Amino acid sequence: MNKSDSIKNLAVAMCSAQAEMGGAAKGAANPFFKSKYADLSSVVQAIKEPFANHGLSYVQFPIEDGGRVGIETILMHESGEWLSNSFTVQLTKQDAQGAGSAITYCRRYGLQAVAGIPSEDDDGNAASKSKTPTKSDMAWVDAIKGNKATLDNIQNHDYRDYIEGLL
Repeated sequence: MNKSDSIKNLAVAMCSAQAEMGGAAKGAANPFFKSKYADLSSVVQAIKEPFANHGLSYVQFPIEDGGRVGIETILMHESGEWLSNSFTVQLTKQDAQGAGSAITYCRRYGLQAVAGIPSEDDDGNAASKSKTPTKSDMAWVDAIKGNKATLDNIQNHDYRDYIEGLL
């Protein structure tokens, strides 16, 4: 992270803006995971008015870093104070569409992070609720207890995280 010499005014403005902000609405559908997510437009909608009310603005620039693409987000205050940070990801598809998708993804998460807002009905809330493990779940847990390397072989990150929570 980079910042201006002082961020006193920016910090006060962010505190006030965050008091007005809600979460970003999960209005977009992800058919692959059969879930909803807060798209970039929902994130912008959640911060636009509170930022404007408190002299805050942002810009995001596409960047490339060693084959990774992403954005640099700069949060600015009308006093001239600023914060910036970069966020890059490895491309899964090596073409313009892949780069565009990665940049949009980074813009969404970079902006949510700098604004300090969650998605509404965050998946973490659902994940934190207790769920009774099935016999199949427990078989995985027993196998992993005997051989921790098995956990690393589970490709589905959500399922791997779930199993880790049961250990």
